[in-house]
Amino acid sequence: MGIVLGIESSCDETAAALVTTDRRIVAQRIASQVEAHAPYGGVVPEIAARAHAEKLAPMIAEVMQEAGLELTELDAIAATAGPGLIGGVMVGLVSAKALAMASDVPLIAINHLEGHALSPRLADETLEFPYALLLVSGGHCQILMVERVGKYRRLSTTIDDALGEAFDKTAKILGLGYPGGPAVEQLAKSGDADAVPLPRPLVGSGEPHFSFAGLKSAVLRAKESGVHRDEDIAASFQKAAVDCLLDRLRVSLDPLDHVPSLVVAGGVAANQKIRSALEGFATDRSMRFVAPPLALCTDNAAMIAWAGAERLASGQSDPLDFAARPRWPLDPDAAPVRGAGAKA
Repeated sequence: MGIVLGIESSCDETAAALVTTDRRIVAQRIASQVEAHAPYGGVVPEIAARAHAEKLAPMIAEVMQEAGLELTELDAIAATAGPGLIGGVMVGLVSAKALAMASDVPLIAINHLEGHALSPRLADETLEFPYALLLVSGGHCQILMVERVGKYRRLSTTIDDALGEAFDKTAKILGLGYPGGPAVEQLAKSGDADAVPLPRPLVGSGEPHFSFAGLKSAVLRAKESGVHRDEDIAASFQKAAVDCLLDRLRVSLDPLDHVPSLVVAGGVAANQKIRSALEGFATDRSMRFVAPPLALCTDNAAMIAWAGAERLASGQSDPLDFAARPRWPLDPDAAPVRGAGAKA
């Protein structure tokens, strides 16, 4: 059995965790920056980077002490190297490099999206490759085929906003504060999902990609009209988002041979309405549905450590001069998509 230290600092969560190669989370710490960013209605990169620099080293010391381990006893140190807010990514990656060099332990630079993509395998040892992955977070909305560790085939991406971003902006329009996803979901519980006519961008089109900018703008118009209750807007927005996800999954998966499993990951995967709809979609197609525990949906270091363990088992490690990356597509060979805001 091996053990990997994971470090995550790509956005507004500072995290450190120790995970064994037999899927046991030995120790972990997560420090949220919600209060620091809430007055601005979103993440401020400079504030985030400073918070990572202040919190990360003590958190690493705490998980090592809890586990009763020395750095030299680790099998690897894994850190998010991108994509993300570059200041925060650099804090985590440079910290990992220093520790790896000082202890002569291998460094593994992890793509944050790969951490999400592999996180369901941390919680479920029976999940085997290949599987279809819906990755939905604040910065990304993609459908991918996860063929093996390090091999990802992108089927669909967003040409503008990610779904998590649309949730946050809807929350801001409705005056719900930050983070927006949980607030919109909670308000939607008391609303009528059919009360507000909202668009479903690209639904019914042949291309597989997502678009949420028009939906977000329609929410703003609905709010400014003064005709609709906020809870009805929230519920209608959430229903429109679900409809978009299901339609895009159909278009992406229909051309493929039967895929045994549908997996959802990323922060938006914590939304219960979305989980329920995806489970129904999978059942209708005789696919197994897998969603990680809620604690592994949002940004965390356990998923980074596990991705490091998966790559370590494949004999992979990285040089100490590995560069931090603000953008880092999981499928670098995927064809470009239209849209200036397209997120690979």
